[in-house]
Amino acid sequence: MASHAELEALHLDMEKIKKDLFNKAMRGEWEEVVKIYERDPRAHRAKITRSGDTALHVAISDCQDDFVEKLVQQIVAQYSSPESVLDIGNDRGNTALHFAAAMGNVRMCKCIAEVKHSLVGSRNKDTETPLFVAAVRGKKEAFLCLHHICASEPDVSYCRRDDGQTALHLAIAGEYFDLAFQIIHLYKEPLVNSVDEHGLSPLHILASKPFAFKSGSNLGPWNKIVYHCTFVDELKPESPSQVKKLEDEKKVTSYPENYKTCVDVFQLLSNAVHVVSTVRDDASKGSERADTENPEGPKSPLNEQHKGQPLTGGARRHQLFPSNYTTCFNLVKIICKALLVILGFGSRMITKVREKKEKHIWSVQIMNELLQNASMYEYENTGTGPHAVTPHKEDGETKPYEIIDGGDATFASEIFDQPIPLHVPSTDPTKTGQRNNEKEKNGKEKSAKCIEIEKETAILIAAKNGVTEMVQKILDLFPVAIHDMNAEKKNIVLLAVEHRQPHVYQLLLKRNILKDSVFQQVDDQGNSALHLAAMLGGYKPWLIPGAALQMQWEIKWYEFVKRSMPPNFFVRYNNDRKTAKDIFTETHTDLVKAGGEWLTNTSQSCSVVAALIATVAFATSTTVPGGNDSESGKPTLEDKPAFELFAISSLIALCFSVTSVVMFLAILTSRYQENDFGRDLPRRLLVGLTSLFVSIAAMLVSFCAGHFFVLQDELQYAAFPVYAVTCLPVSFFAVAQFPLYFDLIWAHFKKVPQRSYKVAVFPI
Repeated sequence: MASHAELEALHLDMEKIKKDLFNKAMRGEWEEVVKIYERDPRAHRAKITRSGDTALHVAISDCQDDFVEKLVQQIVAQYSSPESVLDIGNDRGNTALHFAAAMGNVRMCKCIAEVKHSLVGSRNKDTETPLFVAAVRGKKEAFLCLHHICASEPDVSYCRRDDGQTALHLAIAGEYFDLAFQIIHLYKEPLVNSVDEHGLSPLHILASKPFAFKSGSNLGPWNKIVYHCTFVDELKPESPSQVKKLEDEKKVTSYPENYKTCVDVFQLLSNAVHVVSTVRDDASKGSERADTENPEGPKSPLNEQHKGQPLTGGARRHQLFPSNYTTCFNLVKIICKALLVILGFGSRMITKVREKKEKHIWSVQIMNELLQNASMYEYENTGTGPHAVTPHKEDGETKPYEIIDGGDATFASEIFDQPIPLHVPSTDPTKTGQRNNEKEKNGKEKSAKCIEIEKETAILIAAKNGVTEMVQKILDLFPVAIHDMNAEKKNIVLLAVEHRQPHVYQLLLKRNILKDSVFQQVDDQGNSALHLAAMLGGYKPWLIPGAALQMQWEIKWYEFVKRSMPPNFFVRYNNDRKTAKDIFTETHTDLVKAGGEWLTNTSQSCSVVAALIATVAFATSTTVPGGNDSESGKPTLEDKPAFELFAISSLIALCFSVTSVVMFLAILTSRYQENDFGRDLPRRLLVGLTSLFVSIAAMLVSFCAGHFFVLQDELQYAAFPVYAVTCLPVSFFAVAQFPLYFDLIWAHFKKVPQRSYKVAVFPI
């Protein structure tokens, strides 16, 4: 047995080894680290950082692929069971393979995992395996590598955490749809129908991602052009050889950043050649190919199951033309995209739009795969881990999130800080009885809250978020889903109306469903769809600026829902003895007040400008350039074209500026009643702004035409640039008001309001 002095010497020697490893690793002297590993096996287990990392952990974090292989080789050469060393974790329980998987380094993952396949199943303190960590970080290549290494003995538990969260849950939550598709292909039903301890399935999570679908995104004019000119391939299962080939291509295709435009142009040309050759081959074989922009290809099992139903998305494209015209359309798209790159719109914008389109197409593809393998009306909640208690379950479906201000989603796992506790009997009733009663009361409150959350199915979540693609597909596959209700007895129609989702509501109106029972449903408070349309929530969802226009679209939404309801619903009372009209007046009082203030401020600003223009236009219209003839009294320049232009434009400026002043005064003297915001006030504002813009333009034209006689002899050719520069400051006001003007036109002619989303194509 070693003496105390010997143990102390061993301890000091070990501390010296740790210090040497740390210093050399921090300085990047990895050759020396390898030599220490070769010389002293004790260095293999030495934890050299404050977080408990070994030198192998640090080398992986530093992306030292070659030296990681050498360190692993030393471990394998000096230990009969090297997996015991490679399975050493840091303070968080993360092994070297956890690090390699988190970084997505396929080479390092393969180097470590091939030593012992069971290393893929090592769990950290969060009960996460390296396979699970790769999915959390969205590292598709690393995930596929680790999966194929242990493919001979696949274990679904490697993709699952103790709280029931699976790799598929996290891949969809992180919007790594390419990885999610591979996971579905590899594991299918075990993960597709899996639920966590709160009952969340992957479909629930996908339904809470409205921005991943085209129905939840707003694209600008130029972005739409790029969007339709961009090719996106559908996801396909990948084999190990394809993963290796993809890694090799990433290494080969490295080039300087300033070559990006040239590379994009050449890539577009290669795509054109590929399109032509592909279509030609398909035409010769007589095969039917799926449109690359169609999320539901013609060979999809879902489409085979519903051939008689109308197609959505890309499936409707080019149906008016023969199939051999597809080549022409694709070439036109490629040429347009190439022109945008050459004209300077930039590869960055195109890349962003492409990523957006990939997300839209792939999300629909993931949705189809999930629904194809789903048993949402059959599964039970089996996601509880050994350290948590499954909440009480009634309907087999859950509400996985709450809507907070702004429309963001909060998952149920964030609502509950910890699982619902088991009731533990008190060992001392005299001292702890009151505390146990409080715990039981809190437990009942949490259980009641959990039961309330557990009432929403995926289609209800999709309806709340406006994911029309999912709503339509679920109704196609499971027509019985139209009768789903949440804890408040709200069905899909009531939720779509309450959360202002006009696209979902219009979709339901067009479908052949039991409208009498679905559209006339009331919730547990007796509120019909018209009552919910009359309620103003804590957020303003409409894509329109200004409180007055918000009020206008609230009225239009109420009227739109009212037209789809039977007449007997107009005077229907809820449990509080209130009609929909009463609720509308009560909840929109503040918005009416804010709308009146907004209109007052806008009208006052514009009326001042209109009055100034009217003053100038009146003075200009009574002034004759060049004077009058002393004998006949006629203007001396009346035969000049510039004089006629001056006379007409000055008169137009006067008439329209006076009209604008009258319209703005009419707004200022209005009563600002609730019904006035529907038509009268927006119409007056629209006429006032139109007259103001016309008067500004006419005043500038009259000034330029009258002043042209001063410069026509000597500075005739310099007159137009001078006038352009002179009129520029005055035009700034009109340009600043154009967005409001176009929004007014949009709101005036649009019968159904448009839902807005905070997430844009390009993050700010």
